[in-house]
Amino acid sequence: MTALSGDRNTPERGGDRRRIAVAAGAVIYAGAMVAVNAAGNAVPVTTALNLKGVGRAERRADNTGGAAGAVSVDIGVGIYRFANSAAADAITQADIGSDCYGVDDQTVAKTNGGGTRSAVGKIFDVDAQGVWVKFS
Repeated sequence: MTALSGDRNTPERGGDRRRIAVAAGAVIYAGAMVAVNAAGNAVPVTTALNLKGVGRAERRADNTGGAAGAVSVDIGVGIYRFANSAAADAITQADIGSDCYGVDDQTVAKTNGGGTRSAVGKIFDVDAQGVWVKFS
């Protein structure tokens, strides 16, 4: 490419939504915490390594009978409240700003569970109903 020599109509996207192809055999429920796996396909967050948290599913995406990419899921990017883990893995106000780790598609924890969980987002806030997780 060469540098511009005139005006350009540069396409724009808002930074609060993305659409990602769903992994083969996966079902992602509306409101679920979503990650991408090593192949770059969307999956519900689980206790697993090598996942990258990407946001909250805007609606259900069912790819149980399809190959990877046969279905896509719309994902909201922002700050969403999920369930807090329990006992030693419960997130507190002191953890704000730290990474949180995926337990399942609606629960986050303070630790990586002894190297079994992936970091899925940043702890934005904590209240009596759960943990506010920031996805970027």
